[in-house]
Parts: sequence; structure tokens; C-alpha cells
Amino acid sequence: MTKLCTLTEAVSQYVQDGDIVYAAGFTHLIPFAAGHEIIRQGRKDLTLARATPDLIYDQMVAAGCAKKLIFSYIGNPGVGSLRIIREELEAGRLEWEEYSHYGMISRLQAGASGLPFFPMKPTAAGDLERSNPLYRRVIDPYSGQEVVTVPALNPDVAIVHVQRADAAGNAHIWGIIGEQKEAAFAAKRVILTAEEIVDEEIIRSDPNRTVIPEFIVDAVCHVPYCAHPSYTQGYYDRDNAFYLDWDKVTESREAVKAWLDEWVYGIKDRAEYVEKLGAETRERLKVAPLMSTPVNYGAY
Repeated sequence: MTKLCTLTEAVSQYVQDGDIVYAAGFTHLIPFAAGHEIIRQGRKDLTLARATPDLIYDQMVAAGCAKKLIFSYIGNPGVGSLRIIREELEAGRLEWEEYSHYGMISRLQAGASGLPFFPMKPTAAGDLERSNPLYRRVIDPYSGQEVVTVPALNPDVAIVHVQRADAAGNAHIWGIIGEQKEAAFAAKRVILTAEEIVDEEIIRSDPNRTVIPEFIVDAVCHVPYCAHPSYTQGYYDRDNAFYLDWDKVTESREAVKAWLDEWVYGIKDRAEYVEKLGAETRERLKVAPLMSTPVNYGAY
């Protein structure tokens, strides 16, 4: 059964005001195109959850989409603070919950497993416990020792970008694997964006690379360059210049508004965004092929 639709249709149907939204992807495969579509459709009062908010949530907060952040690191990678989010947090206009990376993934793991909470060793959690009352200590019934727990996280919708998927939603991911699987299994609804839509036979040819299975996916969207300015392993490189430029843009709220008007509200979809990037930028971000050695799964 095909679940193919446009990203515009997917966001319209599966992302509603007030939702908890988890945009997955660690370092690469960050679904910027979906964030921009949520902005274009004017979603409000969202709780934005993500291990590393990155520029995608800075832009969504700047556009007025968010009422709360759930995170384990905030920053413009390699540059410094995310200025918009920091200003909103310091002004008290944005609710927040902070976790360690492991704490954040543990919340998703609990949600994906149908558990109410997840236990962790009480290591280096003191400051987070003091600032976040959702960290709780319980007694391990086997050892009698204290363990730290965090509650399950079950997003209303998870957005996961992948290298390739079939029309039903079976998806291959390679390179750095982040929290995509946990976020997808924990969420009530899953939007999958893909650089390529391929035949089922291609997915079946390498089953161990299928991180996301079709039975948890609601929508499949063909969105090349979805992750720009982050990267997609094997397709295009990280646009480091963009990250540096965004730091300059966010020095002024007027400049941020102008950027959103030009690059989000002023275009129809990701295809127009990619065209607007220009051939020179796309050429600069090209990656040379580096093929893995084939795996022999054998025949029965």
C-alpha cells in the first residue's frame, strides 16, 4: 500500500496545533524541510522535542510555532548559542525541560517500549535533577540501590528523514544513526521524508539497513535536499557556511524576519528552496562516491 504524499499534505494531516513534535536526526538527516513546512502552515503552541535542537528549532521558535522545548543540548554546532531560543528562554517566553543525551534517549526508549519510565545509573545527574523535577529516584528491587528515572516520551508526531524508502514506508538509513528508530516507535504518528523513493526490492536487498519499518509510518514524502543545511550521508555535505551565516542573521530580529520571508514564506516547497540555493551551492555540497563493500546474504 502506498503512503506517498507531498510534505505539504503530510504536515496538514498529521501535525496539529499543540502537538509534541519530534524532529529526529543526529548531525545529519535533520528534516529542515519539514520544519519549514510547519512554519508555512502556521502551526502554533507546539512542544518541540529533540536531543539537539540545532537551527531547525531556532527557526521554528523565531516563527512563533513553539510554546515549549524538550532537549538535551542547545546550540549552533561549532558556532555558539542559538540566539533566538536563548533569548526566548531567558525572557521566560518559552517553557523548557532539559536532559542529558542519555536521559533524552532513555525517555524515547521508554516510550517506544511501552514503559512508563526508564531507569539510569545516578551518574553526573545531580545538576539536572535539581533543575528538572521529572528526574526521579527509585529503589532497584533487585539490588536495593537507588536509580535515577525519567518518564516516557511519546510524541504526537515524529518526523524522520532517511536516505531512501519504498512507497509503503520501509526505510534505509546509513552513516551516523541517531534516535530515529526510538523516536519513530515512540510516536503516535510518523512522517517519513526521503532523498529517494525506491522499489521494495531495493529495500529487501539489504534488510539490516531497514531502520524504520512500514507498519509504524503514516506518510512517505519524496523530499530531496530535505536536510539542508545539515547533510545526508552519501548525497550532499553539510553547509558550514550556512551555520556561520545564521549566527549573523540572528543578531537582529528584523534580519530573521527577512530571512523567513525570503526562504520559508516566500517559496512554495522544498523544490523551490533547492532551486533558490543555486547551482553553485549544490555543486559545492556535492560528495564523491565512496561505496561500501557488498554483503552476501546468501540464497535459500
